[in-house]
Amino acid sequence: MSDSSVHINHNGFREYDARWLYPDDINLAGIKHLGQGLGSQIISETKKDNPRVVVGHDYRSYSEEIKNALIDGLISTGCFVEDLGLSLSPMAYFAQFELNADGVAMVTASHNENGWTGVKMGIEKGLTHAPDEMQSLKEIVLNKKFISGKGNIKKIDNFIEVYKNNLIEKNKINKKIKAVVACGNGTAGIFAPDILRGIGCEVIEMDCNLDFSFPKYNPNPEDLEMLHAISKTVKENNADVGFGFDGDGDRVGVIDNNGNEIFSDKIGLLIARNLAPQYPNSKFVIDVKSTGLFSKDEILLENKCKTILWKTGHSHIKRKVNKEKALAGFEKSGHFFFNQPLGLGYDDGINSAIQVCHLLNNQDKKMDEIIRELPVTYQTPTMAPYCKDEEKYLVVDQLTETFKKFKEQKTLIDGEEIQDILTVNGIRFSLRDGSWGLIRASSNKPSLVVVTESPTSDKRKKAIFDFIDQSLQETGKIGEYDQKI
Repeated sequence: MSDSSVHINHNGFREYDARWLYPDDINLAGIKHLGQGLGSQIISETKKDNPRVVVGHDYRSYSEEIKNALIDGLISTGCFVEDLGLSLSPMAYFAQFELNADGVAMVTASHNENGWTGVKMGIEKGLTHAPDEMQSLKEIVLNKKFISGKGNIKKIDNFIEVYKNNLIEKNKINKKIKAVVACGNGTAGIFAPDILRGIGCEVIEMDCNLDFSFPKYNPNPEDLEMLHAISKTVKENNADVGFGFDGDGDRVGVIDNNGNEIFSDKIGLLIARNLAPQYPNSKFVIDVKSTGLFSKDEILLENKCKTILWKTGHSHIKRKVNKEKALAGFEKSGHFFFNQPLGLGYDDGINSAIQVCHLLNNQDKKMDEIIRELPVTYQTPTMAPYCKDEEKYLVVDQLTETFKKFKEQKTLIDGEEIQDILTVNGIRFSLRDGSWGLIRASSNKPSLVVVTESPTSDKRKKAIFDFIDQSLQETGKIGEYDQKI
């Protein structure tokens, strides 16, 4: 592949991973350059001439050829590549620990629609690239600051079984839990049913056969179409719980025994409440999209647990969990992170589902009874209006200033003044009754993210959204939403 044939859209270097439409925004020559850049970065960081890098790919029609081009780039810098074959992202992260590798690169577009590809990557074990590492990688690739070396490749056979057995052996349950396991025809289909059966669940499989056309819906546990389909299957089979996994298996969505979807931030809170008595004085990290119930929860407070609100994004939460030595971290998107002894700090959707099974195993209650123990709040799903990559952060900055003025001017939202503003990631404003709204830029797509919650009423939740939406429309910079309330 000559340099003249290289095509890379620079916007594909996202906040903490890389994602492109393939082949429109990147071609195989561009992917090879990405591999050369990543290899050069790993060599510079580790100070090793031949660092070992584990590589895997998800089940998309084009993922393997992209992985092979990435490997060609890595090898050309001197990296010794260990190819896991078909993988989940958490399996690749686990492999870095298990094989004591110096870096990891997972070819996946996660939950993005067909046509997208990308790479999740990391150097330090259990962590994926931070924004400064992504910026450094971008500069290396676009300026072709590559290191030359002589690497090699080795196939790692049967690592799927090693990964499965690691989760099964330490997570056996004694209560027979009937679980619907939905994978949207994505890669998790050859992992999740076996693992959940292995720990002792009765599994009802739903769309677990691999099909890279995703014929029914996108494997995304925040997608209402997928959640509604799981709900129907749970009710038809009188199941105890339903689990929905995304395309690369690092996220899970949960449906209760009545077929009601439970937003993942509330699942995180239930898991934290289950863990708190066993691990008092623990820290939990949650993202800015998450429910306000964490800070007031009686069980967490009784056990002197601390909740830390942090930036949305699996890489941000992973790093914060690591830095704070937190027991766990939870994102509303369904990324959950468990530190020792529950996990190795990275996000694993199947381990998250296992923790829900432990929750059910430890209590003589059904899932709907457990969720009813939480105070009622009215939440929106995550909603994403289109906004160009080159404009989205500017729009958020503009809205941040606008909402600060609303606070100063005592502007009323559904009859309430803004009481607090948090700007750790976009803008999250709170009203006196604990209701809140969030506007932030998406880390991986040309869109914004909007979420609202009210402990008071569904009407107020909607009123906050309408207020945000009007403010966004006035910028003239946003397009259609992916979903709306």
